[in-house]
Amino acid sequence: MKKTFGVIGCGFLGGIVIDAYCKGLLPDYELIGVYSVPTEDAVKASVKADCACCADVDTMIAMKPDYIVETASVECVRENAVKILESGINLVLVSIGAFANAALYEQAKAAAIRGGAKIHLASGAIGGFDVLRTVSLMAEAQGLAETSSIETHTGCKGFIPTPVWEDALLTEQKTVFTGNAKQAIASFPRRVNVAVATSLATTGPEVTNVIMHSVPNWQGDDHKITAEIDGVKAVVDIYSRTSAIAGWSVVALLRNLASPVCFF
Repeated sequence: MKKTFGVIGCGFLGGIVIDAYCKGLLPDYELIGVYSVPTEDAVKASVKADCACCADVDTMIAMKPDYIVETASVECVRENAVKILESGINLVLVSIGAFANAALYEQAKAAAIRGGAKIHLASGAIGGFDVLRTVSLMAEAQGLAETSSIETHTGCKGFIPTPVWEDALLTEQKTVFTGNAKQAIASFPRRVNVAVATSLATTGPEVTNVIMHSVPNWQGDDHKITAEIDGVKAVVDIYSRTSAIAGWSVVALLRNLASPVCFF
């Protein structure tokens, strides 16, 4: 019997998930509803996928899908994660940056327990959650100190709407941020999902070190993630010229959940 799911956010990333469904790449699922702001995006997606166009998130919750996929925004997660999970619906998240707020993270986990649901963090543009979690488990079990960091190189224009912007970034490579993941989300709320995801998989938002470099004429993002304890060092280095990898990571996650063989 097929699992049902809905998609919140029908922009670029949500569109990738919906397209994958329409192309038969999610054969174990039925897409039953979509919701998006602006509404026009949801209307187009619902016609394409032959599913319901929900008036709001509560309408989607009332449909009781097995999974809701969020590809909308940090604000959407803040407003809706708890009630989705309390309703017993599994939540697949792309906007992991919302969980830089430790209180929200704990509320979401408690809601998942109450509702008997799961929070699935899509690996997005990094991957390697398995080895990062394993290193952290070893640190906890053996009482070892753990360090974790993420160093990102990205194009300068991505920093235009942020506090670090200056015209010099158009011609000079500069390190524009050094701090922890919690501080990063405060300065770059729409750019640090990867940093927060890394911190949740390792030492936490207040400990994980974040370094961000602005590079003129650079396309895409290069993320180098390091988790280290005595005797073990894990390095994950991924370059992506497009954010499409985040949408495809949702498709891969859903396929993994339905597969008789699961890749942790």
